[in-house]
Amino acid sequence: MGNRLYVGNLSFHSTEDSLAAAFGQDSRKVTSVSIVTDRDTGESRGFGFVEMASAEDAQAAIEAMDGAQLDGRTLKVNEAQERQARGGGGRGGPNRGNRSW
Repeated sequence: MGNRLYVGNLSFHSTEDSLAAAFGQDSRKVTSVSIVTDRDTGESRGFGFVEMASAEDAQAAIEAMDGAQLDGRTLKVNEAQERQARGGGGRGGPNRGNRSW
């Protein structure tokens, strides 16, 4: 198990400080917290990541915090997954489809 946790269903009023305090209870050690924000508005997108000092702290945090209430919301906590590579996307370059007109 890794040390990085995904935290979903965050209240839009939750802060990184309140998240760190909640996950740091019971002598668990939090090394970093980040709440993901909207690029345009700067408002919370309702999820974030908490990195714990050890795999043991991470497992204990999942057991304690998954389903727990924070700022009026029931949290969803699990081990963070690596971001999946996305396809090239877009409309392609000048040779799209190799058409010869």
